[in-house]
Amino acid sequence: MIAQNLYDKLEIDFIARRGLSDDWKEIGTDKYLSPNFKKRSMGIVYDFNTEIKKVYTAVFPESAVLKKILSKKETDVLLFVHHPMVWDITKKSIFTSISEKDLKIMKKRRISVYNLHVPLDNFGKYSTTNTLCKELNIKVETQFAPYFGALCGVIGTIDLENISDIKKRFEKILGHKSMLYKYGTDKLNKYKVAVVAGGGNDLDILEKIPKDCNLFITGITAKNDYSKNAHDFSKKRKLNVLGGTHYSTEKFACIAMVEYFKKFGLPCEFIPGKPVMEDI
Repeated sequence: MIAQNLYDKLEIDFIARRGLSDDWKEIGTDKYLSPNFKKRSMGIVYDFNTEIKKVYTAVFPESAVLKKILSKKETDVLLFVHHPMVWDITKKSIFTSISEKDLKIMKKRRISVYNLHVPLDNFGKYSTTNTLCKELNIKVETQFAPYFGALCGVIGTIDLENISDIKKRFEKILGHKSMLYKYGTDKLNKYKVAVVAGGGNDLDILEKIPKDCNLFITGITAKNDYSKNAHDFSKKRKLNVLGGTHYSTEKFACIAMVEYFKKFGLPCEFIPGKPVMEDI
């Protein structure tokens, strides 16, 4: 498939006419970045090919993901990522770029990188929060949580009443342990939950959760200087907070995007990454 034709389709389906913005100034690999990405921090990040024969999807362009792609000796490949940089809360620089060494190989092998961060957080069929809700069997009632022009959160209902049971289901779909900050009762109020995949434990978001909702499900919930006000607010509000890591709460969107690319007759595969358990 001609690369630009696919980019145009992604533009129409996820970016155009939505007033979205993003900011990845810290990416720091200027000489490899596309003019498009330098201008608006979304869309084609590294534009190294004119034809696409295969697509891989991933949450982050982490080393294990790149290693798997590069080991296949393929050319004319697109790596679709939710984030153009790698997340690790344990590092001094939480986000890190793809190394210049790997970018040189990718350029030679015609392996481009396309990014939808805010556009994939924006509510829709393939969005991070909506796909997480689908896995949890949460029925969406309304959207909330403005973020760079997007609405990244969901208020919905679930078919479970005890928060401990929701935690068990959460862990089953994540494939690992979660963290529950039990600031309220174990019984869910009116079966209602608030959900924001990824980094939703932010005071601006928490303040927009309806007062009759006593469970918030998100990704990053670690207690630190940044999140202190958020945890203090939840404790005061008796709002339980359930965290499942940045990666694991957003992976379902990238898994769902495999279906999107296959619609164009492109072979597509999701490459799993590794959750940073310190997120919770």
